[in-house]
Amino acid sequence: MIDNYVINKNPITIKRALISVFDKNGIEEFAKFLSEKNIEIVSTGGTSALLKKAQIPVVEINDFTNFPEIMGGRVKTINPLVEGGILALRDQHESDMMNNNINQIDLVVCNLYPFTKVIKNEDHTLSDALENIDIGGPTMIRSAAKNVGWVVVATNPNDYGLIVQELNSEGEISYNTRISLAKKAFATTASYEIAISNYMTKDEYPSQMGLTLKKHSELRYGENPHQSAAAYKISGNSSNNILNAKQLQGKKLSYNNIMDGDAALNCLKEFTETACVIVKHANPCGVSTGKSSLEAFKKAFAADSISAFGGIIAMNSKCTNEIAKELDKIFIEIVIAPSFDSEALDIFSKKKNLRIMQIKDIKSLPIGYDMRNLEGGLLIQEINHDRLTIDELNIVTKKSPTNEQLQSMLFGWKVLKHVKSNAIITIKDKTTVGIGAGQVSRIDAVEIALIKSGDNIKNSILCSDAFFPFRDSIDRVSKSELGAIIQPGGSIKDQEIIDACNEYEIPMVFTGRRCFKH
Repeated sequence: MIDNYVINKNPITIKRALISVFDKNGIEEFAKFLSEKNIEIVSTGGTSALLKKAQIPVVEINDFTNFPEIMGGRVKTINPLVEGGILALRDQHESDMMNNNINQIDLVVCNLYPFTKVIKNEDHTLSDALENIDIGGPTMIRSAAKNVGWVVVATNPNDYGLIVQELNSEGEISYNTRISLAKKAFATTASYEIAISNYMTKDEYPSQMGLTLKKHSELRYGENPHQSAAAYKISGNSSNNILNAKQLQGKKLSYNNIMDGDAALNCLKEFTETACVIVKHANPCGVSTGKSSLEAFKKAFAADSISAFGGIIAMNSKCTNEIAKELDKIFIEIVIAPSFDSEALDIFSKKKNLRIMQIKDIKSLPIGYDMRNLEGGLLIQEINHDRLTIDELNIVTKKSPTNEQLQSMLFGWKVLKHVKSNAIITIKDKTTVGIGAGQVSRIDAVEIALIKSGDNIKNSILCSDAFFPFRDSIDRVSKSELGAIIQPGGSIKDQEIIDACNEYEIPMVFTGRRCFKH
């Protein structure tokens, strides 16, 4: 370790640059600029060949080090003359540099082999992945970033313009610019190593898990106006989610918009048939399927038109002009669809604040993990992709449900997974008619669902995300002419619940598994 080390915060001049890039966007123009500023360019392999072809003066790395590139390019920049030139403290290591013929390198321009791109290819092999793990690049980048007092590092073509601007205006590079670029550099190598580590670790829940986040946008505020907030994307995630949606019009998304949009999409992705989901405060308030997107929307909206006010509407088929005309009459925050009629967009354009989001493939299931933040860490679990079939339903009452009721149960179970527990929902004609969400007692959730259902409770299906601990819920619904009940079962009071249903002649099935959403 070096004693009494004080970082140089004065502007520095650039006399020599080392350029070694895989992504060659903008590199010719940048290198030409550097050359015109009388900055010597040292370069490697393909980068060197490209610059020479563009007639830009270049010193090849093997001439700089007096050591050839060997092993098919695996070894070329890992050399004391390279690392020494980058890492040398100009105010302390002058004698070491002179004694070992080390020439200082003031600017490192480097980006890395496309490891993450390669592993996304389904046909890639382990050899493909390993050969695209950059060694020399991260070493040079980290060295340059570490020596921020004396060296500038650029890891992204978007950084070239800043360097050009500052050299043109000042002739030097400030410490503030160097430290800003160094932060980007360390973030680059960190995310690169995390990607490699995650790829090589095949355990479902490894002892260590890396997560790289890239800022998507700063938000006006968080859940409440006094809270600051920003949205971040998991690097490399290209799934059809709310953060990857294309916004066609409207205000910036808020924190709550994003939460609700995510909830709507996750519920909508349960359905392969034409469907519409309306979400308010992260809970579905209306869900339906239909022969057309218009029918699905009308049924979903009618399920709870009051709660739909100021909500988010998501559909997995084209948003037509007929739907747009209906939505023009009410206040909503966001419309999400895979496509829109041009006339629909014209109608929406009159509402400047209305956010219109396009996600082309809404029917693909979510990927990755379900992650939830808590102070000091994360809870991580597999995404609940559980799908019930009729054959898995266990009829436990004397009276059996009809086939139509069984189909409604399967529909309800898809929706129920996305309602905060304790959750009770009622279903009729593949449409929600009552939703009781997020209650601390099951009987309260039942009560809310019944109130929401109104007269539609007759012959509807009641779905519970967990078992009934007491028969009070059954007694409560007994006078409602309920059609049937689906629930997980598993309570020590199961027989009491079954007896109550038999008493009231209500068909009931057990799933054998619950679908809590805490």
